[in-house]
Amino acid sequence: MAERTPVSRWVAAVSGLPGMVGAVPPTAQVLVAIVSVQVGAAVAKQLFTTIGTAGAVMLRLVLAAVVLVALWRPSIRANRRAVPVILAYGVVLGVMNLCFYLALQRIPLGIAVTVEFLGPLAVALIGSRRWLDGLWAVLAGAGVVLLAKTGGDVSVVGLLLALAAGACWAGYILLSAALGSRTTDGSGLALAAVVSGLVVMPFGLAEAGTAVLAPGVLLIGLAVALLSSVIPYSLELTALRSIPPRVFGVLMSLEPAVAAVAGLVLLGEQLRPTQWIAITCVVAASAGATRYARS
Repeated sequence: MAERTPVSRWVAAVSGLPGMVGAVPPTAQVLVAIVSVQVGAAVAKQLFTTIGTAGAVMLRLVLAAVVLVALWRPSIRANRRAVPVILAYGVVLGVMNLCFYLALQRIPLGIAVTVEFLGPLAVALIGSRRWLDGLWAVLAGAGVVLLAKTGGDVSVVGLLLALAAGACWAGYILLSAALGSRTTDGSGLALAAVVSGLVVMPFGLAEAGTAVLAPGVLLIGLAVALLSSVIPYSLELTALRSIPPRVFGVLMSLEPAVAAVAGLVLLGEQLRPTQWIAITCVVAASAGATRYARS
């Protein structure tokens, strides 16, 4: 029998992920997913100098699609009634990641995630007329104003790209609900991952060329795909079947703070006290909006 390549061994290992996830408490699943995403983003940022931003996005999404397809073995025929949603979901996923990584090239990880988090926060607050929800919106806005006024390592273009990623994240949340109502397992997600990989591939190939085929780059890219896509998506999908969405949202509110810590520990990105205060404002606004949201 031929010896397995590193990629095939990793794919085989991930194939057992759905069975292992069930043994982990749902709250822990969400927390592990949050840490996994931010560690993956920190690792991906280190690829920028080798294959460029678009190359890193392409490598992450394409390899994630390969693993998810191997994991779920999706059928287009079985998901034909969900094809429009799958296509929209995949396009939004690709654009969201491209905008986020372009922001990450210009601003620290913690700041990029904090600004991007305004997308899901807007979904939680939209249409509300309660004064308490207005308070959360003002608190989040104050956090972003603080970030914009700190200057130095904060690029206006980076902030705008993070806002664009946040808008895509809002669309991603709404499309996730539609996808979940039209599919019963992870096959729809796997097909959407293929679409997202195809969306960013022209940009990635134009920037990175054949550099993405270097064995070391492929292994790092696979690690990013697992940490940023496969593992957190699987954990979150399982956790949402066991805990109320409100609890899930409160836990996810920790993501900007975890991103700031990951940027500090893994990338050496020092944040100023005012920037930490700004991140705390957005985290508190998101947690409050989710915790006290109406059903």
